[in-house]
This record gives sequence, structure tokens and C-alpha cells, in this order.
Amino acid sequence: MRASDRAYAALREDIIEWRLQPGTVLAEVEQSERLGVSRTPVREALGRLTAEGLTTAAGGRGVVVTDVSLESIDELFELRGTLEVRAAGLAAERGEPAVFEDLQARLLGASALLGNADPSRHDYYALVGRLDEAIDAAIANSYLAQAMRNIRVHLVRVRRLAADDAARLEAAAAEHAAIAEAIAAGNSRLAEAATTVHLHRSLTHLKAAHRDR
Repeated sequence: MRASDRAYAALREDIIEWRLQPGTVLAEVEQSERLGVSRTPVREALGRLTAEGLTTAAGGRGVVVTDVSLESIDELFELRGTLEVRAAGLAAERGEPAVFEDLQARLLGASALLGNADPSRHDYYALVGRLDEAIDAAIANSYLAQAMRNIRVHLVRVRRLAADDAARLEAAAAEHAAIAEAIAAGNSRLAEAATTVHLHRSLTHLKAAHRDR
């Protein structure tokens, strides 16, 4: 892996996991020393992060981690409502039922993954990621799949606002299971409705969590 790719992956992970908080200044010299690479790879990595909207130029201060505002959360979910609802419907029409039946069963048992230990939470998020990947594969639309992948980097970051709320995560797992069930049944309207319900409840919870920060 190239040095710039390593720097990008490390900085991206730190941002979406909130180890680098919004407003943090990412100085090239400091980050090159921290990551063990030269300034040029760090500069390239910061350029990629800025293109994704995770960092932004701040005048003489250099590059800083972007904020997560209520407005940005609204905008993210507005786009999700357009893309993910349609994707769920297409997956129900085109997907392999057995794949989604298996995911439904795993998601119904997700409460076992939502203990207090961080690795358990990572296992849960990995399971949700498998559902995302299965939907991407089922829709057979590379443009739609790429558009959804582009917004997931921001979604992962926003999700962490609810990371300490086990009750919400268990409810979300049940909502994901309902989406998988509808897709497995080939019911596109039900899959779209289940996705709409999940997005509405997630947005309501995330905005409340953001206000409490």
C-alpha cells in the first residue's frame, strides 16, 4: 500500500470514529510525524479527505475536520431517502432471496452483538455492512451503488452519535431485519416502506442525540 493510501486510511478512520473531533486542525508536519510518513503523502491524503467532505480548508489555519451539524444530518438523510428507498425496492425485485433470508436471521439475533464491549459493536456494524453490500450487489446498478457508497462514509461518522445507545441499536437491528425480510419476500413496496421507517426513526434519534452533545 502506498504511503498516501496508508495516511488516508488512518486519517479517515480517526475522523469517522471521532478520534479526530470536528474543528481539529490537521497540520501536515504534525500528522506526518504521527503517522510515520513524509509530508507529501499526508498532503495527498488530506486532499482526498477534503474531496469527500470530511475535511475542509480553513484559511490560514490549514485543513480542519468538518463539523456535523443538524443541517448536514438533514441533508444526508434527504439523499438517503432518495437512494436507499429505491435501492431496497430494486433489491426486492432482483435479489437472491436466500441471501436476504440469511441476513434477516442474523439481524434478528443481533442483540448478542450489542454488549458493552467495543468488538461486539464492531461485529454488529460489520453485519449491517453486509446488508448494504448485499443490496448493492442485488440492484445491479453500478451508478446507484456507487452513489450509496459515497454517502456511507458520512453515514458511518454520523452513526457514532448513537453508538452508546444500546436500545436504539437493537431497534435499528430489528428495522434492518424487516428490510431484509421484505427483500427476501420479493415485496418491493414493503421493502421501500421498511426502509422509509428505518430512516425516519434513525434521523429522529440522531438529531436528538446531536442536540444533547
